[in-house]
Amino acid sequence: MNYQEIMNIVLPFKNKLYRFALRLVSSSHDAEEIVQDLLIKIWKKKEDFEKIENKEAWCMTVTRNLAYDKLRSRKRVHQEIEAQFDLKDNTVAADVHLEQKETLARVRELIEKMPEDLRTVIQLRDIEGYTYKEIAEINNWSISKVKVYIHRARKALQVAISQIEL
Repeated sequence: MNYQEIMNIVLPFKNKLYRFALRLVSSSHDAEEIVQDLLIKIWKKKEDFEKIENKEAWCMTVTRNLAYDKLRSRKRVHQEIEAQFDLKDNTVAADVHLEQKETLARVRELIEKMPEDLRTVIQLRDIEGYTYKEIAEINNWSISKVKVYIHRARKALQVAISQIEL
């Protein structure tokens, strides 16, 4: 497996890897570094990588592990959700934009208060669009555990949002 073949496999989901790492480490520099470390890991183990059936799920798992390693080595720094997910819309009126920004900030605060497992499933399912099976593979969980976590995360968000005035 040569460099171009690896890049042809990884490039279609590299943005997902970056966003996932960014959500975990809250630093664009660190997220870029994590994705680069992933590519280096793939290159060093290219023979093993070739044999992996679900390469995207494997890459997400390695990205998660690299991000956790990064977090253990430093204190977490937060960024605005707009910078993390490119949600900024420059075409809306200033008052609407301010209202959207405040709403996103409140939702972000609610998500940040959730346990890590629930934050992870919200990121992977509702933001990245992964299937239950893919989330289970990424986190080494059963599908039923994924379903329970997604239900709990959504329910917790629903209750929290209903208790505040958006």
